[in-house]
Amino acid sequence: MLWIFWLVFAYFLGSIPFGLFIGKICCNCDIRTEGSKSTGATNVARLCGFKYGVAALVLDVAKGFVPVLMAYQYSHNWIFISLVAAAAVIGHVFSIFMDMKGGKAVATTIGVFLALAPVATFYSIVFLLAVIALSGFVSMGSLTFAVALPFFTLVTGSVGMVPLACGMTVLLFWTHRENIRRLAKGQENSWKKKK
Repeated sequence: MLWIFWLVFAYFLGSIPFGLFIGKICCNCDIRTEGSKSTGATNVARLCGFKYGVAALVLDVAKGFVPVLMAYQYSHNWIFISLVAAAAVIGHVFSIFMDMKGGKAVATTIGVFLALAPVATFYSIVFLLAVIALSGFVSMGSLTFAVALPFFTLVTGSVGMVPLACGMTVLLFWTHRENIRRLAKGQENSWKKKK
């Protein structure tokens, strides 16, 4: 029964659309209908300004980090921890506050793995930032992160988290499917441009 509580808690926390709330409260806009129409930090930064984008990023990372860290204090069972982590990320993608729609889950995945495999996450973030800097595309950096995460999770010794990392890779590619199509057609917008 306690496992169910933790899963519901993680899903609920993951479902909170901080980007949407920041957009409505701080710049009086519905980010679901403007810019890239994403509730993520990149769209918040484009529409509301850099500092609000950073706030959305930190909060989205926290909603992955906090439930996993708390659950880890309760049990070190890797299956349990993986389920809690997955619940937080799934909550972000399928939010009960947005008719089961949501964001792309990069920040929340980062939060989850900062709690579980911080070294692997650090290296993966380095690749994410490098690709964004070189390409100008946040989506390309995010996809690079998705590929790098299971690799670095394995090579840094967090073997128990590799299945979860692989699952997150699949999910992140799915949430970025429209970005992948735009990248293939040369229609993806640089983070430096407003849509």
